[in-house]
Amino acid sequence: MLSEKMQKALNDQVNAELFSFYLYLSMAAYFEAENLPGFATWMRMQADEEMIHAMKFFDYINERNGRVNLGAIEAPKTEWDSALAAFEEALEHEKYISGRINDLVALAIAENDHATNSFLQWFVDEQVEEEASVDAVVQDLRRVADFPPGIFMMDRELGTRGPAAAEGEGG
Repeated sequence: MLSEKMQKALNDQVNAELFSFYLYLSMAAYFEAENLPGFATWMRMQADEEMIHAMKFFDYINERNGRVNLGAIEAPKTEWDSALAAFEEALEHEKYISGRINDLVALAIAENDHATNSFLQWFVDEQVEEEASVDAVVQDLRRVADFPPGIFMMDRELGTRGPAAAEGEGG
């Protein structure tokens, strides 16, 4: 059974993950409008991963006989100055989510909630992967700057990203 404090924190994380979904979907729409379908595909796959993450928290709360309480989701930005600016924001967002996951782990430890701590370890590992994945794109975008052939090649490469698997998605 979840403590009231842990349940609230996990519900807040459901909303944070849903906002992540919304943010990356907005970035996908931005890239579609900029005629960068590969970048849009990458962001759409990222959005799908975030929905999987939200549902993992949703299901966990229910499995622990908790109550899921969904809150309002803030509207995300819809415009960025460049592909680099969008990915830099995505990287900062992933770092923010990593901090939230770390805070949840600290709370689980303080609450002596070993089950939740165990559950959260998957997210700790996932956030390392998430940050590295986004950072790799940021570094490549910094290398190509505004060189059109470089952006074109990256768009083609990012468009090859496939859908995430339900249990062990990567990317």
